[in-house]
Parts: sequence; C-alpha cells; structure tokens
Amino acid sequence: MTNQDDDGDLWAAAGGKIIAVHLNYPSRAAQRGRTPEHPSYFLKPWSSVARSGDTIERPAGAELLAFEGEIAIIIGTAARRVTVEDAWQHVSGVTAANDFGLYDLRTADKGSNLRSKGGDGYTPLGPTVIPADRIDPAGLRVRTWVDGELVQEDTSDTLLFPFAQLIADLSQLTTLEPGDVILTGTPAGSSVVVPGDVVEVEVDAPTASGTPSSGRLVTTVVDGTVPFGDVGSKPAVDDRQRVEAWGDAELAGVPSDTLGDQGTLTDQGATSRVVEPLDPAVAEQLAAVSTATLSAKLRARGYTGVFVEGVHASRPGTRMVGVARTLRFVAHRPDLFAERGNGFNAQKRLFDTVESGEVIVIEARGERGTGTVGDVLALRAQQRGAAGVVTDGGIRDAEQVAGFALPTFSQGPHPSVLGRRHVPWEIDVAVTCGGATVLPGDVIVGDGDGVIAIPRALVAEVAAEAVTQEAEDAWIAQQVLQGAAVDGLFPLNAEWRARYESEQGR
Repeated sequence: MTNQDDDGDLWAAAGGKIIAVHLNYPSRAAQRGRTPEHPSYFLKPWSSVARSGDTIERPAGAELLAFEGEIAIIIGTAARRVTVEDAWQHVSGVTAANDFGLYDLRTADKGSNLRSKGGDGYTPLGPTVIPADRIDPAGLRVRTWVDGELVQEDTSDTLLFPFAQLIADLSQLTTLEPGDVILTGTPAGSSVVVPGDVVEVEVDAPTASGTPSSGRLVTTVVDGTVPFGDVGSKPAVDDRQRVEAWGDAELAGVPSDTLGDQGTLTDQGATSRVVEPLDPAVAEQLAAVSTATLSAKLRARGYTGVFVEGVHASRPGTRMVGVARTLRFVAHRPDLFAERGNGFNAQKRLFDTVESGEVIVIEARGERGTGTVGDVLALRAQQRGAAGVVTDGGIRDAEQVAGFALPTFSQGPHPSVLGRRHVPWEIDVAVTCGGATVLPGDVIVGDGDGVIAIPRALVAEVAAEAVTQEAEDAWIAQQVLQGAAVDGLFPLNAEWRARYESEQGR
C-alpha cells in the first residue's frame, strides 16, 4: 500500500515486507526464561496490516488472542550489506505497531508464525510516523493500554539488539527496500485480550524536541462468527500455551503444581532451548587450553571471581567444555521440601531437559554433607548428551558416576540423599557455585585444576588469546628443556620475544 490517505505519511511511507524480531527486550526475555545470543526473525504478510480504529477478529473457536505493543521502524532507502554505523540513515521514520498473535494456532506453525500472526488485521500500524531525523533511536518509548489501563512500558535504550544492528544483520542477505517495516520486539506485559477489549499502543520520544509521538494506535477486539473448516489445523491450546499467552500462570488459570521454574511448564518435557549453543570452533579452542591460562586472561580483564573453588573431577584426566544450565538449592526446611522437593522437582526437570553441549551447574552453598546428584540423574544427563555436571556440593554413588563418560566435578562423595540438607528450588537463574557467579549461557571449562566460568560475551576473544598464549608457553618450555634459564625467558623479555617471533615467521 503506497497511496496517501487519511492516515497521512504512514501509508505513503510504508508498504513492503514486514519483518518481526522474536525476542529483543530483556524484560520479555526474562519472562520467557531465555536470552538469545543473536536476533532471530519471522515474516508477516502485508495483508495483515490494519489502521488505527480498525477491529481485529478473534476467530470462532479460538481462545488466546494476545497483543504485543512494539516500535516499528520504516525503511526509507534501500539497504544491502550496510554497516551498523550507517544503518540508521536508511530509516525514514518510526511508528507504533501491535503484533497480534493467536496462540491457538502455534502448534501447526512450527515457528514460522504465519497462521498464528499473519491473519487479516493482525499488524495494526500508526497512526502517524515520527521522522527518523527528529529522534535518537535509543530515546524512544513504547506503551500499551488495554481498556485504558497501562500494561506495557519500556524504552529502546534497553534493547538486546539495537535498531541499527537489526538493519545491518538483515541486510547481509536481504535487500531492505523503501516501505519495508521492521517490528522490533515487545517488552514484558503482553497478554490475552477478549472481544470488547480496546488495545492502544503509542510510541514517542519523550526527551526529543517537541516530544514527537505516533499518536495512539487503537484496535478493538471483536468475536468471529465463522468457524474453521476441515482443510487445516484447528485452534488447539494446552496449559503451556495458556501461560505463555497470558504471561502469568494465575491469570491463565493454570495450577502452579503443573509448572516449573519461571512459569516453564513441565508436561511432555517440551521446552524451547534456554541457552544458545557454543560455536564449535570456539569450543575446539577451549578444549585445547588449560583453565590456568583462561584464568590469567580473565584476570587481565578484571575478572578474578570466575574460578569454582573447591571442586575436582571424579575421574583423573577429565576435560569439560560446555554452556551453563543452572540449578539452585536452598537450605532444607521441612515445609519447603514438602512443597518443592518431591515429584518432578526442579532438579529432575533440569536433568530431564538438559541438551547436548550443556553443563549443569549446581549451587549447593558449598554444603558437601549430602549428595546433590547420583548415578541415575548423572546417567540421564549423559544419555541426553550433556557436556558435564559441576556442583559445589557432594555426589552420591561416586564410584558409579566416576565410571560414566559424563564429566563430573564436585566437592567429593557423600552417601546422604538430597533432603538431608537441600531443597531443589529453581533452574536457569543466576547461581553462585563455589564462589563464582554463573549465568545461564556462560561457558564452563574444566580440567585437572578445576572449573572456570567465562562470561559469554568474552568467550571468543579469551579463547583465541589463550590458544596464542599456550603456543608461546610451549615454546618457552622447549627452551627450558634445552637448558635455558627462566630469567628473561619466562615471561619473554624483548630479546627472547624477538627470537620467538622470528622462529614463528612473524
């Protein structure tokens, strides 16, 4: 749509591809229980676009129509292989968007979102455009109201992936053309609306001159009357979809005893991946270097509390590299253990959902007077392809666990069961294991010296530097074997470094 009409500049500016970002606000990522390492996208058809004042139909037989207030950026000039620094100059303006979705149809979409988010009227835009040259892209605010109540509010300076990064990333493979619209993600607060509800979204720049605004984008929900036919999948919901659509188990009417940590449903073992896999090339580098070298490289950056104190491998010669999944125990209390310790508790859920290449990191408060993992759970983790287990507590069935291929690091063996000292409390949260803070997605490396946790943002550069350092150390060791004194050699002084670099052909 490219004609000028009552909506003003928006319809003259827009009319092309609609590209939407899955997760981009930390508040929403926390709600979903996972933080992506890179942006990911899906397409919406232009036929889903609607104007302010239009209605949106909740189809007959459907239950879970959810709103998502977003900032929409409109491409003004073609962008192909642009840099982050140049990306914003290809934007003509921003406006408000509502990325409606029908959770009832997610099962058949398999992640494409075509049916669940591509229906007629499912992408309201407007009502007006804020020119890009009037605003700081990090100075925008998005707010959503349902029946006059403010339910979403966040700002673009919190984004995981700023607008310029999205444009540069997409333009690597796809030409962004004038009129294309990028929906940049929704903050926490998205929920279900029902017929009769009025949803309003506004984007503004509160600190810019004149406080420019898109105005309020107004959409009224109406009830559909035509049922789905027998030519495709029909609306179908379960408790998982209800919780994700409503954003809260209580609002969704789902009993808490069917839920895991942070609202993650425990039925069927169906989960989305919590952490991003490690780049295989980086994993190979880490497998070739020692934790001692990695520790030195992190210390040079000011990271001194990254070593998991007091743990050692169950089997000599063990090496471990993987991405952290976390489990936190709290101190035993009978009422809490009765509530969370039995059944399919947090500990069992994590061992039953760990993925290939992931390391289970357990915070047991340094309490070694009971087992925090035994042979059955360790075997389950091994069968699922886990890269290892680290606990600052004890291990039961220690001889059997030591015989598994699964790398395990602990404070040592203890025969007691979990309930003696611990209550399994939550998974995939920040933990402190052996004095080191570990976040889900951090990279865990273990060897004969112990275990180290590397912040994900630093892992590639630290791994590369460690490989370089160990090559240098190996050369130094060779000189010592040939009778050289360590003074001036370790570390290399100018003379020795010149000789080293000459031999390396530098």
